[in-house]
Amino acid sequence: MHQSKESLKERFGFNPSIISMLIMVVFIGMGEKMGERFLPIYLLAIGGSTYAVGALNALDNFLSAIYAYVGGLLSDRFGYKNTLISVSFLSILGYLIVIFFPSWQAVLIGSIFFISWTALSLPAILSLIASTLKENKHTMGVSMHSLVRRIPMAVGPLLGGMIIQAYGIIIGARIAFIVALVFALIAIYFIRRFVAEPTERSPIDLKAGFTRMPKQLRILLVSDILIRFAEQIPYAFVVVYVMNNLNQSAVTFSLLTLIEMLTAMFIYIPVAFLSEHVRHKTLVAITFFFFAIFPLILSVSTSFWILVIAFVVRGLKEFGEPTRKALIVRLADPDIKASAYGSYYMMRDVVVSIAALFSATLWNISPQVNFLSASAFGFLGLALFLKYGSDQRNVRKHNTE
Repeated sequence: MHQSKESLKERFGFNPSIISMLIMVVFIGMGEKMGERFLPIYLLAIGGSTYAVGALNALDNFLSAIYAYVGGLLSDRFGYKNTLISVSFLSILGYLIVIFFPSWQAVLIGSIFFISWTALSLPAILSLIASTLKENKHTMGVSMHSLVRRIPMAVGPLLGGMIIQAYGIIIGARIAFIVALVFALIAIYFIRRFVAEPTERSPIDLKAGFTRMPKQLRILLVSDILIRFAEQIPYAFVVVYVMNNLNQSAVTFSLLTLIEMLTAMFIYIPVAFLSEHVRHKTLVAITFFFFAIFPLILSVSTSFWILVIAFVVRGLKEFGEPTRKALIVRLADPDIKASAYGSYYMMRDVVVSIAALFSATLWNISPQVNFLSASAFGFLGLALFLKYGSDQRNVRKHNTE
């Protein structure tokens, strides 16, 4: 009996560090989503304008790109354990500002410390996975993280909404942030108590994540940028198309979104097992295909059931996402894995943000132009990865990068 339990733990990549990390993701994520989802309403309720709401959204996007890079540098220099504890305390600082200073200016300042916790902590989480699991279990570790982090994404807003409904927007939002603070303290306890200390650390090198990026990782990065263009060009207009152009209700769109989320959650674990027997490049190429084909299917959707197919495909884009993250770790310079991951995401997200600048222009021509342009970028990224992408660093002898 004991042996079967050990085998099950090993099969899913469970160890004290991984389990503690997953607990942290649930608790901090729960607190984050309880308050964050209602920040725009709270801002307006305490005197902020719609421009303050817009500034909050812009701040989130900007910090997500910068924090991924900063989180990588911190993790390589101070270790993933210290980094996770530190960024969690930063979230607590942000919560305290929002709790004790009920002004829209204070909310914007406080949000700097907690609104992009996921981006700031992710390089350290990937470094923890790479350090505490065998290489063939990296994808399983990332898959478990991707699966578990969707629990607070689903439950957190529900709990926050219940608190706000019971106590009103202003008091309810502050209570939600108090609960978030308590959850963060619980998460810090588990990290301090059960996560193993990293054995190696690297000095901070601001350029290393860029200059020491292997050729294979650069190819993945360029392909991923094109794929994210396919995602972001239609992103803001999907709900507009479904509700305004196809005359579907808000409930219908919520149902389609639920179908997307459930599809993603159901495939994480089976694909993680599959990744132990199939090339990473194959799985990443499959997920790139789903990214590329979603806007194409959406462009020809004329009924609810075709929309269901489209949103199932949208959920299937998570097919190889954990594998792609594990591939970044595999391709990166082993001495600066977290920095490489942070640099990768910073470059990708900064470039992809450009998509928002011309997505509206394409939409104003016609929804089909928007969707087909997005799909074209996706298939270009897929073709590039299929031709030049690789599973291993420096697979060619003459490559000295």
